[in-house]
Amino acid sequence: MPVPTPGHEGEAPSLVLQELSTQSDLTASAGLPPAGELRGFRQAFRALRHRNFRLFVTGQIISLVGTWMQNVAQAWLVYRLTHSELLLGTTWFCAQIPVFAFGALGGLAADRRSRYRLVILTQTLSMLQAFVLAALTLSGTVQVWHILALAVGLGTINAFDMPARQSLIIEMTSKEDLLNAISLNSAIFNAARVVGPAVAGLLVAAFGEGLCFLLNGVSFLAVIGCLLAMRLPQFIRQRQDSPWSHLVQGFKYVHGNRAVRTLLGMMAAITIAGMPAVVLMPFFAEDIFHRGSRGLGILMGAMGVGAVAGTLVLAWREGVSSLPKVIFWSALLLGASFSVFALSNVFYFSLAIMPLIGFSVMRQLASANTLIQTLVPDEFRGRTMAFYSMTVVGLGPFGSLAAGALAHAYGPRLTVLGGGLLILAAAAVFRLKMQAVVREIR
Repeated sequence: MPVPTPGHEGEAPSLVLQELSTQSDLTASAGLPPAGELRGFRQAFRALRHRNFRLFVTGQIISLVGTWMQNVAQAWLVYRLTHSELLLGTTWFCAQIPVFAFGALGGLAADRRSRYRLVILTQTLSMLQAFVLAALTLSGTVQVWHILALAVGLGTINAFDMPARQSLIIEMTSKEDLLNAISLNSAIFNAARVVGPAVAGLLVAAFGEGLCFLLNGVSFLAVIGCLLAMRLPQFIRQRQDSPWSHLVQGFKYVHGNRAVRTLLGMMAAITIAGMPAVVLMPFFAEDIFHRGSRGLGILMGAMGVGAVAGTLVLAWREGVSSLPKVIFWSALLLGASFSVFALSNVFYFSLAIMPLIGFSVMRQLASANTLIQTLVPDEFRGRTMAFYSMTVVGLGPFGSLAAGALAHAYGPRLTVLGGGLLILAAAAVFRLKMQAVVREIR
């Protein structure tokens, strides 16, 4: 059960919480049928009934392709300039450590300020970061320290963007459509993972990395335009405690909720153990499979295909009671897939494994995201989703830095294999604690 806000047991719920509690009535008054009455494909895409979410999806489809193009091109640029596994890990570290360092502040901002305006601001800043990286690369003046510094800047932006954007989804849809909305959003993210890396591989081979960065900057115009076209209730600031007190309350809530704590712990293990394969993928593509940037794009695209399939299957579900089992079985599949991939010498066999990795990873993330947002009250949503972002992204730097160091000492194969075995161990521990999550749902 949700833990009450310390010192606020007798206060009325926030306006946003009242808004969410009446969303079923608003859905009916808007002429939208209840989710349970939808069938077939309408059931699988039911969150698209909401105009604001349709706009959000439209912008995401375009912008996320650009984001994945930049991710792949940036990794390839660092590897081309340095041929260093350690610097590959360092680049990921710089991009993600700010999410861990400033994530709590991002969650605090998402609970105290307009999430809608905060997302518009962060998307605009991300666009400017992409344009700066493009200018440096296209002019031929880019150096590794430029890439690392801009990665830190983007990570700081994401520390505020992620909690606000994740918390905004329920305001764009409704609580009954939350699982569907998160699943569809994940499917779009991974559809972009299919298209973005494949396009990036071709563009890098033909024109270089700079064009990918430039196109990513342009793609942000789509998501910003769609955000500005939304019609959301006006944000009304409530009487609040000091920022420090508000932050401490968030820590106490997450620590006191056993189900949320268990889910975050599982996601932490997946993040740290899964980073070696992601960080070292350029090494596998170039030095083991001898496929270069195009091979890297194909491998990442295949992972995206599996992720899209996994999240679309998840989108058909109506209830959340079976999601803990989804997390457990997906972790077993992920650990086994990483272990087999680490030992493979055959490109096409490894290519066949990548969809299994994407399938299992994104089903876990979407399930955990949905369960956490289902369990928490809205007044804690921003801060709790900040902890989620700190877990699935903010811990990544430690995994990526360790991946680079371990690969340098023991080789990439043993490093990825160790990650797979660690995930299998985490799945066993989660199975022992899974009933605590199930009880909270019931």
